[in-house]
Amino acid sequence: RVSSELFTLTHGCMVAQLLKDFDSPDEVNKQLDKMGYNIGVRMIEDFLAHTPGTKRCTQFEEVADVICKQGFRMFLGIVPEVRNWNAAKDEFTLLLTENPLAEFVELPPHCTDSLWYSNIICGVIRGALEMIQMEVKCWFIGDTLRGTESTEIRVKFVKILEDSLPAGED
Repeated sequence: RVSSELFTLTHGCMVAQLLKDFDSPDEVNKQLDKMGYNIGVRMIEDFLAHTPGTKRCTQFEEVADVICKQGFRMFLGIVPEVRNWNAAKDEFTLLLTENPLAEFVELPPHCTDSLWYSNIICGVIRGALEMIQMEVKCWFIGDTLRGTESTEIRVKFVKILEDSLPAGED
């Protein structure tokens, strides 16, 4: 198990290297999301193993509650606030009053309008929820590193995924 401090330092080095390897911050955003997705796919197993009392969520509101109060606390040591539900209750905002990934970080001038430094978090959420048959879209709507007052992530429920067997297996 990796401490959140070590992950924070490693994340900073990784983002710096991605900025050197790719031409645009938009491509770095895609790579961070992809990496996060792969982490989330594996992280859900660890989460479920360490929270045996967690029951299957039947409402998207319950999912949001578990993500905030258990998932973020377990892996990043923070508890975001869930707010701004839409009328259909299938979309909400996570307000991160603190973001350990962004501590002691200053974006390069050419990235302040286009790089979502912590975009790996969106990928983690997508990957973890997909493993429990829930497709979501996830994106940043604000980041203190980009000059907004708070760091906010929007999460939208898309659909329940059906179990399916790989091609050729019956």
